[in-house]
Amino acid sequence: MASITIRNLDDILKRRLRIRAAEHGRSMEEEAREILRRVVGEPEPPVNLVAAIRARVSAFGGADLDLPPREPMREPPVMD
Repeated sequence: MASITIRNLDDILKRRLRIRAAEHGRSMEEEAREILRRVVGEPEPPVNLVAAIRARVSAFGGADLDLPPREPMREPPVMD
């Protein structure tokens, strides 16, 4: 496995990493690895927005929407 060294890390950022690691019961080094895995790890497949909305609404029995009737498009304005 490879190693990296991060220089010039802000003290505030280091403190936040230490606190986050403690909250998750990990060392700072392991917490940094986990963050990197999540951010630059395997790309997640794109989310299908329609499927996500349908899955969320279907638990409530769906949604019936009253759609207005379609009308012909108006003529575009003339810019003379």
